[in-house]
Amino acid sequence: MAKAPDFGYKIIGKPVPLIDSRAKVMGQALYTDDIRLHNPLIIKILRSPHPSANIISLDTNDALNLDGVKGVLTGADFKNTFGVLTISKDEPAIARDVVRYEGEPVAAVAAETEDIAIKALALIKVEYELTEGVYDSKKALKPTEHPLHPELGKENNLHKNVVQEFGDMERGFADADVVVEKRFRFASINHAFTEPHATQVEIDNQGNITVYSATQVPHYLHMAMAEVLEIPQHNIRIVKPHLGGGFGGKSDPFPHEMIAAKFALDLGRNTRLKFSREEVFFSHHGRHQTDLTMKLGFSKDKGITALGLNTLIDGGAYGSFGIVTTYYNGVLLQGPYKVPNFRFHVDRLYTNKPMCGAMRGHGGVNPRFASEVLLDMACAETGLDPAETRLSMIHKENTLTTNEYRVTSVGLRSGLTEAIKRTNWHEKHGKLPFGKGIGVACGFFISGSALPIHWNKLPASTVRITIDHDAGVTVYSGATDIGQGSDTMLAQMAAEVLGQPLENIKVISADTRTTPVDLGSYSSRVTFMAGNASRNAAIRMRRLLVEAACELLEMIPPNYDRPDKPDNFFRQGGRKPDFEQGFLGPNPDYADGFIFEDGLIRSEKHNASVTFLEAVEKALEFEGILQTSGTYRAPKMGGKFKGSGAGLSPSYSFTAFIVEVTVDPETGFIKVDKATCAHDCGMPLNPLAVNGQIEGCIHMGLGQALMEEMVYDNGATQNPSFLEYKIPSAFEQPEVDIVPCYSDDSEGPFGAKEAGEGILAPIIPAIANAVYDAVGIRLTQLPMRPDRVLSALEREKKRGEKS
Repeated sequence: MAKAPDFGYKIIGKPVPLIDSRAKVMGQALYTDDIRLHNPLIIKILRSPHPSANIISLDTNDALNLDGVKGVLTGADFKNTFGVLTISKDEPAIARDVVRYEGEPVAAVAAETEDIAIKALALIKVEYELTEGVYDSKKALKPTEHPLHPELGKENNLHKNVVQEFGDMERGFADADVVVEKRFRFASINHAFTEPHATQVEIDNQGNITVYSATQVPHYLHMAMAEVLEIPQHNIRIVKPHLGGGFGGKSDPFPHEMIAAKFALDLGRNTRLKFSREEVFFSHHGRHQTDLTMKLGFSKDKGITALGLNTLIDGGAYGSFGIVTTYYNGVLLQGPYKVPNFRFHVDRLYTNKPMCGAMRGHGGVNPRFASEVLLDMACAETGLDPAETRLSMIHKENTLTTNEYRVTSVGLRSGLTEAIKRTNWHEKHGKLPFGKGIGVACGFFISGSALPIHWNKLPASTVRITIDHDAGVTVYSGATDIGQGSDTMLAQMAAEVLGQPLENIKVISADTRTTPVDLGSYSSRVTFMAGNASRNAAIRMRRLLVEAACELLEMIPPNYDRPDKPDNFFRQGGRKPDFEQGFLGPNPDYADGFIFEDGLIRSEKHNASVTFLEAVEKALEFEGILQTSGTYRAPKMGGKFKGSGAGLSPSYSFTAFIVEVTVDPETGFIKVDKATCAHDCGMPLNPLAVNGQIEGCIHMGLGQALMEEMVYDNGATQNPSFLEYKIPSAFEQPEVDIVPCYSDDSEGPFGAKEAGEGILAPIIPAIANAVYDAVGIRLTQLPMRPDRVLSALEREKKRGEKS
């Protein structure tokens, strides 16, 4: 069993409560709708009752004449469309001429009270001409004279097509002992975050606006809002208050944010808007409905010899993150095993449904299910143990994948070995009574995207640190804490480097007026990238304090020689910091001959010390302010083929699940009894937070596996509430055993990698493989509802009778 070694850290690697946890459990944390602005106007949005229609006329006069109504907006009030991706800005703030999904905004009202706003919506007269919609991704591929987005110049509703091929597929399948192929279907699912979308806008007497919004991406919202409202960015301030969950569902700029800000500018009044749960489901942005055919070649001696897939993903009405999703549906299958011959073809289609976007495990969850089920089938056909087979195929450290991803650190072998031992796998697999089963699956995910969404030369993350006259430390970061604990992580970085207790570190985050740019909370990027930036800012501050201490002690300060260039492509971290560059390097070694602890800064060589406060006071004499910044930049890597940057990451996490289930053959009900997880996140910075992420991913994975699905009837959402959209309760959460799984990643901050998204994907196929072990059926459609279990059992029974 691999345990994280003890490096003698005071804060790093220790289980610490999140710094905002007390405020949350005491009800003191302010979420967006908790903020009380002075006399705000209440905004309500009129939404289309049709998924596909032309707007013939729109009359707002009666609404405007209602006492208490201060303004009405329509699509004619917005010139520019927007989107989170620069190459897919296709969404209007309010529909103009055409509606493309049920629930799309067609007008908005600002009124003195909520009741008046609701009455005003009923007074708006809209005449629609219903048009033929497209509700199926296969039909969306067919030629049409009326595509949803004619501006693309395409004859069908294709949004993005990606085909990549590596190696020799024909030879790969020829080398296989067995070839297995299946079709899979996955329902679209929703993030089901607790806090609904909400935005409030405050306007000052100079026309500047402060936008308080439940967002994961303040920086991208800042840019999009300036473009849509056609005002300079410096007139806009974006602030993210406490966030009640996101999971990718708040990682776009949204129409309601543009509407709230537009009203504030036009009327000179503060504004307030909050979604109902039904509106959250109409907005959606969840995981794509997916139709996938996958073929896998497998050799007893060589492992996977070839892997190919053809996929249709239903993107809904607009682009969102869809181009990235299209790539991620293929490229993330390059781990956790070597795949020498690989081809994928993915089409993302526009349909008249609420749009899909990024969701936890973005793009990689559904194809991971298919590949792990097929691998299990191959093991069954060849008589090999599925856990031991996976163990033998895991990537080695310091290697390149077939599509030139750089795999640096891998700790999964020891973790899966321990999980096999803890679960008594060999005594259980294939040996339990009918209805009881055990299954295994593995996964692989990025620790942040190495390439930015917006092409520029900015660092991926920048953090600023200041120290006050009384030695209080403040960390400023644009990174967004969405409940995962990134504020705590940023504070841990500064506390460890500066030898301060965690309670002495304050964090100000996600405020575009006061914090430097971070690209946001998505793609599991914050720990690796913002963590490195915070650590580097603290290292620069440490140098200032060491130099001040040396002056007080009448000592010669340390030499800070420039490091040599990295001599190992796979291990570029852990070198001395390069103080002559803006970027110190990834995870630099800040050893300088001084020890920061117990409120002292002590020279190891001379055993002489000053207090931390004395060093601060001396350092302040130089310029009157103590302020440093740190950055993170990903190393140069990746191939030269088109699309080589998709999925490219400075490091990757690895995960294994062994799941035990009970299947009731009479009812078809699947109960997950126990989930054993080994997740390689490098050095766990805060084991308490890592364990929380693992438990959360298990819970979310159970939902997609067993019950969650968006149901549409000709584009109309049939289950837009938590009464109809079923998510697991605490009663469905299984027993959880978390296996320590350490690896040494030289470039992650203190050796850390991601622990927020990659955990989710493999639990779902592990459940499916356990169901096969329990009752002998292969389920290829999610969710694995009881009716589908019963149908599969009946088919298996008839198959057995025929043979």
